[in-house]
Amino acid sequence: MRMIRNAGRSYHLPGCKVNDRISFTRKLPLGLVLALSAGLVGNAADKTPPPAQPATSYADADTHPAEHVSIAAEPFTGSKAEFFKINYPAYGIMPVRMIVTNNGDTPISLSQARIDFITAAGDKIPAAQIDDVQRMIDTPPNPGAKIPLGPIPIKVGGKGKNRDKQIKADFDAYGYSSIAIEPHTTHAGFFFYDVTGVDHPLIGAKLEVREVQDSTGKQLFAFEVPFYKLGANY
Repeated sequence: MRMIRNAGRSYHLPGCKVNDRISFTRKLPLGLVLALSAGLVGNAADKTPPPAQPATSYADADTHPAEHVSIAAEPFTGSKAEFFKINYPAYGIMPVRMIVTNNGDTPISLSQARIDFITAAGDKIPAAQIDDVQRMIDTPPNPGAKIPLGPIPIKVGGKGKNRDKQIKADFDAYGYSSIAIEPHTTHAGFFFYDVTGVDHPLIGAKLEVREVQDSTGKQLFAFEVPFYKLGANY
């Protein structure tokens, strides 16, 4: 049984109250390396996530017909995650887009919702806050290491204010923020989960969404969205 991260903490949507390695085998000219790096950054900056579709169109989804609500989960790994400013999976952080579709005639609320990543072993991982992600990325396994790029060694590791700004930009642009889901609408956004130390974290795992409320304040049944349903492609 692995240690549960951020024990006792749950992710709260904005505006809600809280209840409770690169290695090189040979040296390249510095100018070429910098040119390649600039090109890679430019390509990443031009990319955007694909538009979210209604939750019922995803393989990984849980639909409650009586409540007219569907919730889907879409992990972003590999080339799918290239639009982010930071390569989060490389640091053991799993970006998961949650898609919520309300097909009912009254609004629903996620103001008290708990949205956790449940591993195959049953460990509950709450969504990381922005400071958690910044801390993980600013403290790599070998802080202070140097990567030789031609004649000039480039130091990596340690506190990086520019990375913090990039992480904040990703959270601002892509983080889930919709509290009220109006009738016949779909809302989507990303949560980030610390899955370091978990082998093949998506296999046997699920996204658990609890304490969604209808317009009267009544809680809906919990949603469980298992990953790797038939047809899912990551």
